[in-house]
Amino acid sequence: MIWELIATIFAGVGGAGIALLIRKLSKQMTPKWLVPAFAGMAMLGFQIQGEYDWYDHQTSLLPDGVVVVKAVEEEAPWRPWSYVFPQTMRFIAADVANSAKNKIDPSLVLVDLYFFERRSLAKRVPQIIDCVNEARTDFTQSFSASTHNSATSSNPVDSSTSWFPLESNDPLITALCS
Repeated sequence: MIWELIATIFAGVGGAGIALLIRKLSKQMTPKWLVPAFAGMAMLGFQIQGEYDWYDHQTSLLPDGVVVVKAVEEEAPWRPWSYVFPQTMRFIAADVANSAKNKIDPSLVLVDLYFFERRSLAKRVPQIIDCVNEARTDFTQSFSASTHNSATSSNPVDSSTSWFPLESNDPLITALCS
């Protein structure tokens, strides 16, 4: 983030330099306010470009076998251009290459989900995906396949795991269960 601040300052200096060059070439006929205006536009333009390039840059850094399963585009009133061109500020990636099927119940797949957000550190959350019942839950040390079978049956038993249903066309189901 410090490098982004330094780069923004240099973009402002570059924009001011261009305005100073324009003033010099016009023999000081252009207004003086052009210098700070160019500096501000250069810094704002650099920040906007960085916001839009963030998602493509982050996904290009993902290793093979890590698949983006959800991208969240956002709009904000303080970024009015985002209503025309929404920005991807968050996304979820699944480590499909290192996922593991449960030996007791092969319909259960353990996968690491990575949550990326602009200007935040990535978070890793292990999840268990049920390919048959199309559901997911957080992985805990107390999870067992027998608990899963009784919890997903028509007469559920009180268990410590809570399952969240997924759509049949959910990208997570498609990436792991196909």
